[in-house]
Amino acid sequence: MKMIFAKRVRKDVKNLGQKVQARIKKKLLWFLKQENPLDFAEFLTDSKIGQYRFRIGDYRIIFDVKDNCIKVNKIGHRGNIY
Repeated sequence: MKMIFAKRVRKDVKNLGQKVQARIKKKLLWFLKQENPLDFAEFLTDSKIGQYRFRIGDYRIIFDVKDNCIKVNKIGHRGNIY
């Protein structure tokens, strides 16, 4: 599975600390190495911002899946992302 990022994600990541950025990057790479990354995702009932989410500590990665590709729409703290 391949992963692409929306333009706004760069801005989201820039606002995070370096330790958080490294943790998110490491975990996203781990998800991609799995046979089916969606086994670790949760389906979102309100699909305005995305279909699924990954949970990485207090941070959430909101994404859509299409044609065997994960498109990351938003990254942020759990209190601010929804």
